[in-house]
Amino acid sequence: MLTREAIAADIPTMIRLLGHLFAQEAEFMPDEAAQRRGLEMILADPDAGSLLVAEEAGQVIGMVSLLYTVSTALGARVALLEDMAVAPEARNGGFGSVLLDAAIARARADGCRRITLLTDGANTEAQRFYERAGFSASEMLPMRLMLD
Repeated sequence: MLTREAIAADIPTMIRLLGHLFAQEAEFMPDEAAQRRGLEMILADPDAGSLLVAEEAGQVIGMVSLLYTVSTALGARVALLEDMAVAPEARNGGFGSVLLDAAIARARADGCRRITLLTDGANTEAQRFYERAGFSASEMLPMRLMLD
């Protein structure tokens, strides 16, 4: 398996991967047009974030997106791990760990001092996965205001 920067030709596969991810999340629904717009925006502006994909035998089987912002608490660039998805048939094969390691390395290389992510409260499998990689639960409570 190899990880690499995503390219425009990867967008249809990334949309399918995001469809699998959003189908299992409580707050989101798959929306191909919205996912395409978001992926295109990230690819068009490397300062906004980074998209990485995992390939096995020439096929994209996973993806992760990092979005960048600045933390005034740290006085430094930080990343939000927005999406991470591995094709259902490739899960539990170590691909997620390799992809997450690549995302962490990318965030470090891009000068980030912290990565924050959200998981569904009921998704204990994902929580254990991220804990094994060194992430820990935060006392901060996510809150949202939808603007449309």
